[in-house]
Amino acid sequence: MKALFIGLFLLFGTAFAFGQKYAYIDSDYILENVPEYKEAKEKLDKLADRWTKEIEDRYAAIKVKKDNFAREEVLLPAEEKQKRKEEIAKMETEAMEMQKTRFGVKGDYFQKRQELVKPIQDKVFDAMQEVASKKAYTFVFDKANQSNLIYADPKADISDLILKEMGITVKQ
Repeated sequence: MKALFIGLFLLFGTAFAFGQKYAYIDSDYILENVPEYKEAKEKLDKLADRWTKEIEDRYAAIKVKKDNFAREEVLLPAEEKQKRKEEIAKMETEAMEMQKTRFGVKGDYFQKRQELVKPIQDKVFDAMQEVASKKAYTFVFDKANQSNLIYADPKADISDLILKEMGITVKQ
């Protein structure tokens, strides 16, 4: 009885495994070919550059203040020394706060990325689901973004089908 159960399990388990279809996509490739993504990425890059410059300018101003203070410190009365130290500390705190506000976990950059890129990623995901459903794929893997996909047969790459589903033609 036990042998019969194991035999049936192996027979149906093997049939189940062979009945599944697999495919993969390259989300980086797909996104590179979506015009809206390129525009969104350019906007994000411009914002990031502008915010980075603002933060760098703040730190440069702090450095100037610190250098001036270091040169003049011996000549200053105790109250003035304390006042300048507090001013520098306040500037440093404000610069760190600005950096966190712009680039922190829930910062402006993250929010803007969600606003600009997430809808595009959702469209890609919807198209991928549609293709997977039509072609009856059980699993679809993504080879981009440091995946653990070590080898994949190029015939199993459905990235161009996803783009086609989204109405995007890729020039080869």
